[in-house]
Amino acid sequence: MADTTIIKVDSQHSPKGADGEKYLASGKHVSMRMWENEQPGEAKAPATRPYETVGYVLSGRAEFHLAGQMVLLEPGNSWVVPKDAEHTYKILETFTAVEATSPPAQVHGREEK
Repeated sequence: MADTTIIKVDSQHSPKGADGEKYLASGKHVSMRMWENEQPGEAKAPATRPYETVGYVLSGRAEFHLAGQMVLLEPGNSWVVPKDAEHTYKILETFTAVEATSPPAQVHGREEK
């Protein structure tokens, strides 16, 4: 029998991660999170993660650096960070984006790696 459970998450009541991200809906193979009103500042430290990430910009602007390349992210843009790829971001204008990670980023301490 197929799993017919519907999961609904109200972002107003979502738990927050250590870096301020809001955890949204999460399944067995993919999860969502939102970075809301991230403020401009210095570039984030380069990082690698043991999961793939796709994102979509809702508002603001940021520089996204990956593999020696830089792209400007603006509202309506989407991006991909491959598993284990070193990358960094620099927020240029107050920034809100939604990301999906596969496998789920917050499972078994994946966020801390």
